[in-house]
Amino acid sequence: MLSDKLQSALNEQMRSEFYSSYLYLGMAAHFESGELGGIASLLRAQAAEETQHAHKFFDYLCQAGARPRLGTIEAVPSEYGSALTAFRLALEHERKVSAQIHALMDLAISERNHASVAFLQWFVTEQVEEEATFGRFVRRLEMLGDDPRGLLMFDREMAARAAGH
Repeated sequence: MLSDKLQSALNEQMRSEFYSSYLYLGMAAHFESGELGGIASLLRAQAAEETQHAHKFFDYLCQAGARPRLGTIEAVPSEYGSALTAFRLALEHERKVSAQIHALMDLAISERNHASVAFLQWFVTEQVEEEATFGRFVRRLEMLGDDPRGLLMFDREMAARAAGH
């Protein structure tokens, strides 16, 4: 059984995961129109993954006897600048999501809701991977600087990564 406070927080996190999907899809649109289809493909795959995360929250709420509440998803930017700027934004966003997951975990622990703690542990681990991945992308793009050939190689690598995502 979920308290009203925990149920509300889980619903808010579900909305946040849908927002993450929307954010990555917006980034994908930006790079697709900029002829960087590999980066766009990776970001589309990331958007799909974030939608799966939202569905995990939806399913957990249902299994716990609660009702998922689908709230408004705010608009995302339509322009993201360079790949480095966009990936820095993505890293910052993933750090924010990590903080949200940690706050949820703290709430579940404080309420001694062991089922929610077990459920949220997957997300704690997932966020470590998300931050590490986007951190690597940012560092690699920083190394590239303004080299257009390097950006094209990075784009090809992202296409290959998206295909295996």
